[in-house]
Amino acid sequence: MGFDGLVVVSDPYLQRRFTQADLRALQAQYAGLRDTAPTGRLRLRDLPAALTCLGSPTAMAAGKGEPLRGDAGKENSSPPKPALTDKEWSSVLTAISRADEKPQLDVNFELFLRVYAEMQLRLKGGKKARERDGGQGIKRSSSSSAAFLTASTTTLLHTISESEKASYVGHINAYLAEDPFLKNALPVDPATDQLFHLTKDGVLLCKLINLAVPGTIDERAINTKRLLNLWEKNENHTLCLNSAKAIGCTVVNIGTQDLAEGRPHLILGLISQIIKIQLLADVNLKSTPQLVELVQDSQEMEELMSLSPEKILLRWMNFQLKKGGFQRTVTNFSSDIKDSEAYACLLNVLAPECSAKPSPMSVKDLLHRARLVLEHADRMGCKRYLAPKDIVDGLQNLNLAFVAHIFQKRNGLSKQMKQVSFVDGVSDDAQVSREERSFRLWINSLGISTYINNVFEDLRNG
Repeated sequence: MGFDGLVVVSDPYLQRRFTQADLRALQAQYAGLRDTAPTGRLRLRDLPAALTCLGSPTAMAAGKGEPLRGDAGKENSSPPKPALTDKEWSSVLTAISRADEKPQLDVNFELFLRVYAEMQLRLKGGKKARERDGGQGIKRSSSSSAAFLTASTTTLLHTISESEKASYVGHINAYLAEDPFLKNALPVDPATDQLFHLTKDGVLLCKLINLAVPGTIDERAINTKRLLNLWEKNENHTLCLNSAKAIGCTVVNIGTQDLAEGRPHLILGLISQIIKIQLLADVNLKSTPQLVELVQDSQEMEELMSLSPEKILLRWMNFQLKKGGFQRTVTNFSSDIKDSEAYACLLNVLAPECSAKPSPMSVKDLLHRARLVLEHADRMGCKRYLAPKDIVDGLQNLNLAFVAHIFQKRNGLSKQMKQVSFVDGVSDDAQVSREERSFRLWINSLGISTYINNVFEDLRNG
């Protein structure tokens, strides 16, 4: 089952759903249940009672003698949550069991894991999700849209956004199509899990990092043979994580083993950060000095310099909306733009020549209106990062990517930067800029809740 503390499972589903820490804890519980079974055998029909007694992961941690912290201790002292009913357990065992697994046979470790994971899914209200997937439950293939992560004090269900996956796949297909190493593997099919398999050797992620911040990785250091051994893949993963950290990604919860396993929620999280850095690279005064149009005096300039790229993007968007007579102020990339009214006004201001009949504002159906907005964006030459439903649903990451792409293609700012004295406050010292950027990216990579946009401005208050 394992060696040197490594717990090995053959089922790809279980490899993705559980970390090594989870597997070690569950392996210990499995061994304990077998030892305490009256007959010395753990059978499939015994699992409902055994797992009900086992309880939550908090109880498992307590059973191992691990200290409980914070809310965990409270949970342990509170009355136990209702267990599954007999009917629900029967459904679980039916969904999990294979044809050759009879109720009276011994339960191996992997079957124990499958039943445990399905139990947690039911307890966390995942029954409806299973029904949407055609009742396949835990036996679904790698196209599953959810992933488990059980910790010593909690159990989380990581949901994979198919819309985000499709958007990131489209970005990869567009920007890396001519890469000498990847062109044979592209385009990636967003309807499958090909993306997660393609990232297992680390090459794609390294290429994405260089795409976001050119020159971050010397490509001669990337192992790009067609067949890589485990050591070469691990070198790529280490290079990827160190480089991602260097450009400002938060990687505190991601290890090389996670990349090697292609854990979907972690892979998408990392890709999302890398693409975000690429799309927001020009949303600052140094790269786009025309942003000075957004301010009126030196005080506003200092404020603008301290804003995150997302906040600057919102400020730019509201600046353009004001030109079009839009009455509301957009404060986020989710609920404030669900009705597509802000998008319709923004695109009419930036590219009135690309407008068409019917006007989005004349349409009451939100989905139809969003579709018209995206058609307008297409005529502007802006690649879509989202579908009409993503606008209506208010998916923040995709809406942010869409607005950032519009800013890159056509920001509507004056080509002639107005000459004002307070612009001189923007430092042109290359050495200072490099050092400030290095410290800023390092601080942000630590996963601290306060995001640093400018070391000089954001550290003033201590």
